Amino acid sequence: MLDKIKTSLFYFMNAIQAGKLYTEEHPKFQEFSTRFFTSLDEILTSRKELIIGIVDHELAWEDQIFFDLSRGLRGLINFLEESGIQRIVFQRGLRDEELRSFIAFLARTKRLKEIDHDEYFSLHGIQNIRAGRLKSLVEVKGQAEEMVKQYEGSLESVASSMNQVLNEEEIDYLDLRFNILNVMENFMGRHQELLNLVTVKNRDLTTFVHLLNVSLLSMFVASKLGFGKDDVLDIGIAALYHDIGKLSISLKILQKKGKLADQEFTHMKDHTLLGTKILYQYKETLGIMPIVTAFEHHLRYDLKGYPKVAYPQKPHIASLIISMCDVYDALAQKRTYKKDYPPDKIYELMIKEKGKLFDPQLLERFFQFIGVWPVGTLVTLSDRSVAVVRETNEQAIFSPLVEVLSPKKKQGRVNLKESEDLKISKALNPLGSGNKYLKMI
Repeated sequence: MLDKIKTSLFYFMNAIQAGKLYTEEHPKFQEFSTRFFTSLDEILTSRKELIIGIVDHELAWEDQIFFDLSRGLRGLINFLEESGIQRIVFQRGLRDEELRSFIAFLARTKRLKEIDHDEYFSLHGIQNIRAGRLKSLVEVKGQAEEMVKQYEGSLESVASSMNQVLNEEEIDYLDLRFNILNVMENFMGRHQELLNLVTVKNRDLTTFVHLLNVSLLSMFVASKLGFGKDDVLDIGIAALYHDIGKLSISLKILQKKGKLADQEFTHMKDHTLLGTKILYQYKETLGIMPIVTAFEHHLRYDLKGYPKVAYPQKPHIASLIISMCDVYDALAQKRTYKKDYPPDKIYELMIKEKGKLFDPQLLERFFQFIGVWPVGTLVTLSDRSVAVVRETNEQAIFSPLVEVLSPKKKQGRVNLKESEDLKISKALNPLGSGNKYLKMI
């Protein structure tokens, strides 16, 4: 029985993932929900009900806590906890159609914590499933900690997916796509906030922070450009794997004993070709876009990059987006080192490459979307007050809407576009002079 329940939990997670990605009528959703129903139906032939709960961030059944399944089912655990669900009861007599309605409810309902489950179930004919009481809403003071926790969970999932490719293992594409969807829903448009708050303590994961941020930025830009949800997710996955060749070479160099040869450093430039070769093995799983972007992300808009090709043509728009976001995040991350690149300096450096490294129109649109001073940036104003950027102004990228934090008598929101005298003087490094203001955001 225990093995059947464990298997059923994996089907449950797959069904939720499919419900987030596809409509109820889609064959993929029906396939995974049917697998889950079949497994539950078999369990419920020998017992009246199956009660699944979450105990201290672990899935549990009766007196069994499934510690051994924590890693494989982390996506399901995080999803249920974020939805405020402590336990679920499946009863004998469960019908296929009500299970599908239940999965769709979990997967597609926004602000799940605010909805009366019993009322919804009654209205939609869900008679043989009960969801446990909702947890209390997260207090405001805990929102930053919750955001960091969610980000670190996403980072672990990303690291696992990347390592699977590096180790030439099979990829669970549904799980990967579901994780990227969660990243998109939880963090899109919050790049600067993440830079302010997230300090990854696990050194094994620091390699993947940049790749996750590039994926997040790329999805944000693609979404603002009007791409459909599926295309946005495709670009997010391509961004995640675009530097897999460099990662592979780096790991091999790091593992080598002795002094590195000059040729090995030169070999790093071949990472686009190596990445293309690695990802070609996964074309049936990941599709063509990651292969294309791995090959093209250093070609440059003016085609003066690498690898050199006999008949160069303009890179795919996904490659141009990813290349731009790659550079932006790399410069933004520099703020943690001795050399500090504040947002206005990043803008200046990137604008110099307009029409050369970057597509001119894309670069202009990028800064319209993200602003010179991104949302979440701590700044000092020309009157010496301290503020945080709350909204960008697409028509005035240097003049966002800010919220004054200090001094107290000046607190409140100010649209700098409408203020003739008040301007942003400089950004405050959240790891330095701006740190004491983070708790006020």
